[in-house]
Amino acid sequence: MPKTYRITETESKTLREVMRHCKDNVNAYRRMEAVALRGEGKSNAEIGPMTGFHPDWVSQLVSRYCNEGIDSLYRDGRQGGNHQNLSNEQEKALLKEFEKAADLGQVITPGEIKKRYDEILGRETKPTFIYAVLKRHDWRKVMPRSKHPNKASHEDIEASKKLTI
Repeated sequence: MPKTYRITETESKTLREVMRHCKDNVNAYRRMEAVALRGEGKSNAEIGPMTGFHPDWVSQLVSRYCNEGIDSLYRDGRQGGNHQNLSNEQEKALLKEFEKAADLGQVITPGEIKKRYDEILGRETKPTFIYAVLKRHDWRKVMPRSKHPNKASHEDIEASKKLTI
């Protein structure tokens, strides 16, 4: 049989007090509100429509609050995910290094950036991964094309000019 957690009215009032100072973190505010409503005698099914949470999630929030305290409501509860790569700020710092070189007129290739990225990360990434990083930071290929790949030879161009005269 599952464990039933109870929130007292005192805990509910404490949560309401903390909520007043937590308006900048809307998600934490909503989680605290769900737990406070449970302490005010509402059921999970009643709290769900009031807060926009699924009743099962309300139950998990109450469980987290009872087991870990109020600090657990500040976390969004998502666990896992890809925490193996560099953070957004670290990626920006890496690209900043190459931006300086590009401003000086040097040609920067994705291979060079990938090599440095892998060095920092300490492991090998897939060859196409760096393109996602570059796109995420609005980097794009800016390079003049020396000539059209299907351009005719100089002799052919001159010969066609003579035909039109």
